[in-house]
Amino acid sequence: MQTEPQICFDDIPVDEQVRTAALAAIGDLERAYDRITGCHVIIAQPHRHHREGRLYSVRIDLFVPGAEIVVNRDHHLDHAHEDVLVALRDAFLVARRLLEDHVHRMRGEEKSHPSHHQGRVSQIFPLQGYGFIVTPDGREIYFHRNAVPPQDYTLIDIGSSVTFGEEQGEKGPQATYVHLS
Repeated sequence: MQTEPQICFDDIPVDEQVRTAALAAIGDLERAYDRITGCHVIIAQPHRHHREGRLYSVRIDLFVPGAEIVVNRDHHLDHAHEDVLVALRDAFLVARRLLEDHVHRMRGEEKSHPSHHQGRVSQIFPLQGYGFIVTPDGREIYFHRNAVPPQDYTLIDIGSSVTFGEEQGEKGPQATYVHLS
């Protein structure tokens, strides 16, 4: 990186554990793409609603030759983001995906579209926002609530027949979309 990464805490106390986690995540991005020229991270707590808890937002500005990649994650409804490390992790996961997309575009590579598959919901954790699909050949596919249309998510139950798109995630196969069949 040409310039030292900047990590700012906006109206919240500086936390060395969070700073260390952010620097480690920046290091992971640099190992994935060594042409990053700069990175700014801003950690804030803009939503301080009494009923909703104190949710964190994370903004990441990545500078690469010819582009700036911006992640601005303000999850005011995602209670997992009451933990600053979870909010930071989620923002860096998005940054990594956007960086990978940028690298593919720069190399002229087309993004492959997921293939369509059938399966049944084998497990669902509605409060945590994820579940698993089992395919006819017995494979287990992770899905997140963001892959499911909001009107379908509340209708999904164990045994529901679904159509889904599949891609390889960091921890194994995951659904890119899930629709009730």
